[in-house]
Amino acid sequence: MDAFYASCELLRYPQLKRLPVVIGGGRRKEDDLLGKLQTAYPDDEWTEENFAGRLGEIPLDFFPRIEGYTGRGVITTATYAARQFGIGSAMGLMKASKLCPQAILLPVDFERYRHYSRTFKAIITDIAPLMQDRGVDEVYIDFTDVPGGQREGGRVLARLIQKSIFDATGLTCSIGVAPNKLIAKMASEFNKPNGISIVHEDELQTLIWPLACRKINGVGPKADEKLQGFGIHTIGELAARELHWLIENFGKSYGAWLHEAAWGRDDRPVETESEPVSMSRETTFERDLHAVRDRAELSAVFTRLCEQVAADLKRKGYEGKTIGIKLRYDNFQAVTRDQTLTEYTADAKQIRQIAGQCLKRVDLSRRLRLLGVRVGSLVKAGTAPAGAERYPLPQETNHGQTELLFPDD
Repeated sequence: MDAFYASCELLRYPQLKRLPVVIGGGRRKEDDLLGKLQTAYPDDEWTEENFAGRLGEIPLDFFPRIEGYTGRGVITTATYAARQFGIGSAMGLMKASKLCPQAILLPVDFERYRHYSRTFKAIITDIAPLMQDRGVDEVYIDFTDVPGGQREGGRVLARLIQKSIFDATGLTCSIGVAPNKLIAKMASEFNKPNGISIVHEDELQTLIWPLACRKINGVGPKADEKLQGFGIHTIGELAARELHWLIENFGKSYGAWLHEAAWGRDDRPVETESEPVSMSRETTFERDLHAVRDRAELSAVFTRLCEQVAADLKRKGYEGKTIGIKLRYDNFQAVTRDQTLTEYTADAKQIRQIAGQCLKRVDLSRRLRLLGVRVGSLVKAGTAPAGAERYPLPQETNHGQTELLFPDD
């Protein structure tokens, strides 16, 4: 999907189309906005009853800009108008405010995005049932046995999917059609937004090899930096390296995969069913917090994260028995701890209790930048095998803590 979160917001606020808009931060406060409108336009009838139907009439001056933003918020996504200024996903809002101070800032609304996600995926499966879910805004589709799926190399079916989604939701998507998932993923980025790109097997050298290695899904910044250190900048240059050289420098598994990827080989099927390995929730604080001086605030956040993870598990029908925590200190060092139970659970109170015990095994004398809670070893609710063994826990130092700073009660 094209700039999915932002596009969902533009359906709500059509007056923001073609403007630089970034999505990030907390939930919107519509009551506050309604009050401001009523104060500014006392003769106009802005009421709770008609507010939702008049979102498209809200003047641009009422939308906050990111100019002067201070804090640690990050951008979830941005409109293409904002991306022209160098703004992108995962960028800090403070940095974005310097690149495009006039950009409009909207808070995330995950409930809305999940609604549109379910809608566009249902449309796709009505046309091409063999679909692999890849998150809220991305899927893989196998066209092979779909009637008409081979016409014009898949372009006809791709157009039908685009039109069906747009007619039902007003949202656009970009589709890459290729012999496998690896190349299709790259091709989907060629002509955004609302584009269709087709790559045939004999076009690997002309369309794929000139691309930067970073365009391969699975080549991250560290691997790319290492490749560039060897003078390898494009996929074609990567393909020119011998398999044994890649294994020698990048390891047996990753080196072999790099060789296969550079030559456009990927035999992974489109999987219609996959089980999550874990579920987690985490939050980055606006300011560094201390476990003693900010105990009440941290405890509330900790409880909320455990409740959110439990709600996610119950909503999706899973239970887990490995419960863990993640911390990031003010120097950006990250630590994790986990504990495996004998029984599976999706209970918020029990998750909090065990996660709290994990906190006993980390250094809480330093200020915290991030806190997260994770539940792993998942199974479908009610299907847990009987008599599961308890795994031995590693010996950890409790750093001299005399009490649990996030109490279990």
